[in-house]
Amino acid sequence: MLLAVAGSAVRGQVIQSPGTGATTSPSSSVPTTTGNSRATATPTTQNPAGRGTALPQGTNANNLPANIQQQIQQRAGQAAGQPAGTSGRENSQLPGQSNPNAADAANPNDPNQPTDPNAVETTAKSEEERVREEGRRKVFGYALFNDPTMAKTFQPNLNVATPRNYIIGPGDELNIHLFGYTEANFTQKVSPEGYVYIAGGTGIGPVQLSGLSIEQAKARLVGRMAAKFAGLRNSQYGPQNTYLELSLGEIRSIRVTVTGEAMRPGTYTLSSLSTAMNAIYQAGGPNDIGSYRKVLLIRNSRVVATLDLYDYLLNGIQRNDLRLQDNDNIRFTTFLERVEVAGTVKRNNIFEMLAGETLDRLLFYAGDFAANAYKSRLKVRRVTDRELKVIDVTAPEFKTFVMQDGDLVTVEAILDRFENKITIEGAVYRPGEYSLDNNKTLKKLITTAEGLKGDAFTGRVTIVRTREDLAIESIAVNLDNILAGTEADIPLQREDQVIITSRFDLAEPASVSVKGEVNKPLEVIPYMANMTLNDALLRSGGLKESAAASQVEVVRRKRDADPTSRTAQIAEVFHFNVDRDLSLRVDDNKFLLAPFDEITVRRSPNYLVQTFAGIEGEVMIPGLYPIKSKDQKVSDLIKMAGGLSPFAYVEGATLLRAVTLSEDELLRKKAVIDEVADNTGKTIVEAEVVTPNKLESIDINLKKIMERPGSAEDILVQENDILRIPKLLETVRIQGEVQLPKTVKYRTGQNFQDYIGEAGGFTTKSQRRRAFVVYANGSVDRTRKFMFFNVYPRVEPGAEVIVPRRATNPLTAQQILSSTVGIASSLLTLITTIILITRVK
Repeated sequence: MLLAVAGSAVRGQVIQSPGTGATTSPSSSVPTTTGNSRATATPTTQNPAGRGTALPQGTNANNLPANIQQQIQQRAGQAAGQPAGTSGRENSQLPGQSNPNAADAANPNDPNQPTDPNAVETTAKSEEERVREEGRRKVFGYALFNDPTMAKTFQPNLNVATPRNYIIGPGDELNIHLFGYTEANFTQKVSPEGYVYIAGGTGIGPVQLSGLSIEQAKARLVGRMAAKFAGLRNSQYGPQNTYLELSLGEIRSIRVTVTGEAMRPGTYTLSSLSTAMNAIYQAGGPNDIGSYRKVLLIRNSRVVATLDLYDYLLNGIQRNDLRLQDNDNIRFTTFLERVEVAGTVKRNNIFEMLAGETLDRLLFYAGDFAANAYKSRLKVRRVTDRELKVIDVTAPEFKTFVMQDGDLVTVEAILDRFENKITIEGAVYRPGEYSLDNNKTLKKLITTAEGLKGDAFTGRVTIVRTREDLAIESIAVNLDNILAGTEADIPLQREDQVIITSRFDLAEPASVSVKGEVNKPLEVIPYMANMTLNDALLRSGGLKESAAASQVEVVRRKRDADPTSRTAQIAEVFHFNVDRDLSLRVDDNKFLLAPFDEITVRRSPNYLVQTFAGIEGEVMIPGLYPIKSKDQKVSDLIKMAGGLSPFAYVEGATLLRAVTLSEDELLRKKAVIDEVADNTGKTIVEAEVVTPNKLESIDINLKKIMERPGSAEDILVQENDILRIPKLLETVRIQGEVQLPKTVKYRTGQNFQDYIGEAGGFTTKSQRRRAFVVYANGSVDRTRKFMFFNVYPRVEPGAEVIVPRRATNPLTAQQILSSTVGIASSLLTLITTIILITRVK
């Protein structure tokens, strides 16, 4: 429960050095102690099994993690010939203590657990030190003396005026100043024998100053130096006219020993201006069992002061903080009583109590209650001679209840509820939480909330009430009758919640919509009473230029349709001819809209925007040209461009048209391509990516179009069409499964096979009967089959010859078996036929 219990297993911080009487500190920063320091020899602790592997000195096996204890038990059991895990000694825990690693019990078969004895020993040490450090931090005052950031806080101030009660000792440098009628300066160090020598041929001789205060030393110097400097005193030669001032120059060092229950006991070299608090901080304060309330300053084998560190920690009072002298001894005694405070106080720590101190004093040490603390009763868990017990201490007993060592005081928080809160929400001007003390009834609460809003539904008000058994009930009241006085006012109770519903919450939000040829189509326009058709059109930005003002429709819901009639009217449609000027006039359209009306403004049928088509390549004036009529054709577009140039290759002309596919068309096209690819066993299909917007090439025969304008070959031009007329082409491109794909010159009279020969011929993977030619205008011609011969397409200038690749699919086991059986059957049939023919002959 307390650090005192956990720390008792490793009491000593100074370990006896083997073979000598000196002690050494476990920390390298602590100086070597002398033989006068207290040394505590820590007995060797055996493992839980009582024999076998020995732990390091000062290690309490019961404080080790569960996994380390288990491994030690296993090794001890194996060494003694007994089953691993058995022990002649049980782990005992004092009340209030808990093993921080109890939930991390190790699995003996876990390969991650350390098995090396040195690793187990190191883990045990680090874990025990971690647990011990956590316990130390709970002790009030530990953080102050062991905070590295405060290392310079407790250093003595050397830039101070010379203290008049400072005791001079060997090694101090004294500055002796004479001023007045005679002026002189003497700087002397006190010799190891305690003397100073006044130089300058004064003949004064040595003066014993060691052990004197500054004031006493000054008086002695005046007495000795007056024989040489008569003006230092009133004499027969006249009144005093010379004065002496004594101050410290360099300050000597002193050695102070810290013993007892200190974190870092030992002998320290300090400035002679240091006080007891400086030495206490250098030693790290009390250790696990050291006392903060009784620190002894021993000088010449006599206790000259007792320090209570709580005076400094809590009140800032440095009582008995005497200046140290050489060979002083600061001794930390063990604590008498420690009490822990947990819960809603300002300091959750372990505090050291003096005999007879009460709970009220403990609360002072803990910084008093927190704001949310329950102050009427505290719970004290006390350790008796044989067990634990719980004591309830009420507020009047705080000043008389005496604390005991090992007590654990728990301060609980107040209940998370209100004793007088009521709530109102809904259609009031100031909803929120209110006090029941000032609003006993429903009418008073509504008045305090600044009254009802205009939309309040007063026919039924709900009061949500929490009963004493914490069940929630709903109480409905008619607020109209209460306000009219025909029903009694409703008294309210704690935690009541009054809900006043708005009339708007009881109705579906009404709106109208405007779509079609308006500038800002709106799906939702909040409906307002007396809203007209022109009001809605104005909200949507007015009519577009393309709008048909005479084709405005209002579609209204039918609320009284006959559900039994097959021809029942389910909507009403109103047609209007509106004026584009939506100004309010006497003859304005006064048609009132109803909730959920839908307004549609149609597009004028004879309204068309300008459209253009482009022509590129070998024409006189390429560029964009307007489409003047709906029946404008390709020949008309060429005439507008000034006709063809002399180098125009009409056979290679191509018409590009922008095609926009809907989402459904895209899905269907992709599905068809995937299906064709899956069903193709002997040909590789490389499908292009399907995009919603692309330019597609349309095969046209520009030569026939120019010969017979307006014929069936002369197709209509659409918006954004692009007619490309290339320059006379003189090459042929060969691609695919040929030996050397390349581009060659077109030669009149050469056929398909001649061009394949120029590319090195077919490869072993060529699929000859599926070869095809793509012409310059985008049209395609494929290879045809006539009996056993391939009829290849013709090749023209600008064409592209493509030879596909034959796909090779590996045969499955079933296909191999079927082929083998078929071949075997054919062979047997052939052999049988030959035998029969032989016999017939």
